Amino acid sequence: MTETGPITYRDAGVDIAAQDAALSAAKDAVRATFTPGVLSDMGLFGGLFDLAKAGCEGHVLVASADGVGTKLEVAKRMGVHDTVGRDLVQHCINDILVQGARPLFFMDYVGTGRLEPDVVADLVRGCANACKDAGMALLGGETAEMPGLYGDGDFDLVGFIVGAVARDKVLDGSRVAPGQTLIGLRSSGLHTNGYSLARKVIFERLGLAVHDRPEALGGASVGEALLAPHLSYLSLLWPLLEENRLCAMAHITGGGLIDNVPRVLGSCDAVIDTGSWEVPPLFRMIVEAAGIDRDEAYQALNMGIGMVLFVDDADREAVEAHLASAGEDFVVIGRTEPAATESGAVRWA
Repeated sequence: MTETGPITYRDAGVDIAAQDAALSAAKDAVRATFTPGVLSDMGLFGGLFDLAKAGCEGHVLVASADGVGTKLEVAKRMGVHDTVGRDLVQHCINDILVQGARPLFFMDYVGTGRLEPDVVADLVRGCANACKDAGMALLGGETAEMPGLYGDGDFDLVGFIVGAVARDKVLDGSRVAPGQTLIGLRSSGLHTNGYSLARKVIFERLGLAVHDRPEALGGASVGEALLAPHLSYLSLLWPLLEENRLCAMAHITGGGLIDNVPRVLGSCDAVIDTGSWEVPPLFRMIVEAAGIDRDEAYQALNMGIGMVLFVDDADREAVEAHLASAGEDFVVIGRTEPAATESGAVRWA
């Protein structure tokens, strides 16, 4: 029988009041991120940002966008939603940091099937807290409730970042040359890539649940290990960038060392010794259970290295001293050599 009465937007699956409640709950956290460059408050159609007030005369803008990926599924299973907001921001920070840029502002997008105010508020609050820690404004965003496109309980989280770098300090790979040292900065875990493989192996092949504590993880639960935060390397590396100590950097995200290091290699190869660092237990567990070879592992996962620095011999001592003074457990993982083919690639030592 066809219904003849009124059908409200809420009847169709969109609850505007729930959206307002979610944004209201996160409002204080968002406003706490506002920097001197912010000219607008929450609620306008677009965020306003004054580059001059941010001290960016003579700079070029660097922009990037990314998502958290299927790490969101682990967050949903754990019922923990603020950490993936931090993951998103810190991933995006690293993506522009490798080009020498300091972040200026960030924007988030949350899409969901049925809006749960507490979940959305936690996602946005996680983004805001990471923005505040980085001295970056959360300038705006979008929350969309789309029943029929997403199922109940499903959500997606995407971010957009804008930063600035002085024209003469842009890192684009042009300073990479043979004979440079490759220094690896450790990751805290998977960061935000490889989760489709990790979930299939851990939840399906091994039959583990998020609260299980397998011996291989040394006391950590599966959920704790998988939700380890995507580290931001901004505060650690910014002094080195200001001193022009780094020739290039590679953020090790989707594609691992095999795909990300070549982005800045030019006519060099990166010769990497995978035995120079101990691969963390989570990675060993995934690789062994999956039965994959070395190339597949170092392309699907970061294998314990979240960032690679390219350093001239003249700067190596100063770079290593800075990292050590900051308590960073870095590792020398290889060197650059003339490319064996027309374009640079990763070779194993």
